[in-house]
Amino acid sequence: MKMELKFRVAARIAKPVHEVFEAVADPAQLSRYFTTGGAQGRIETGAVVTWDFHDYPGAFPVHVIEVVQDEKIVLEWAAYEGQAPGVEGGTMADAAYRTRVTMTFKPLDDGRTLVEIAEGGWRETQAALDGSYGNCHGWTQMLCALKLWVERGINLRADFYV
Repeated sequence: MKMELKFRVAARIAKPVHEVFEAVADPAQLSRYFTTGGAQGRIETGAVVTWDFHDYPGAFPVHVIEVVQDEKIVLEWAAYEGQAPGVEGGTMADAAYRTRVTMTFKPLDDGRTLVEIAEGGWRETQAALDGSYGNCHGWTQMLCALKLWVERGINLRADFYV
């Protein structure tokens, strides 16, 4: 039986879709609450932007496959296979293929925005499974940080890793 490594995480954010979408697409905002080492380049179809994290040193490229304003962002980046740094045996070696991240933004009847993030495309190996768990954790943390940033102007990740 073929196993497909993928996940989906979601959060409801008490702000209108456009405001939530812009907090992700705008590198200045993304740098304030998620990419702790900074983000370079606006998320637009066909762009290659750069994200840097204090917990994963070294900026890396993020390929923007598709953007539908206020609705969807599709990204690809190097597949991560392995445990997070700081974990015994942890490594930052990326695999030689990409995974795909799809973010959707949906307005809710009560004025909130539902943000869903799905990622998939890992190989069927233990290292890839470990990498997918790490990314699931990271995207869940991103949604928590996004919520606090957009709703309250608080950077959840400030001084979290350094």
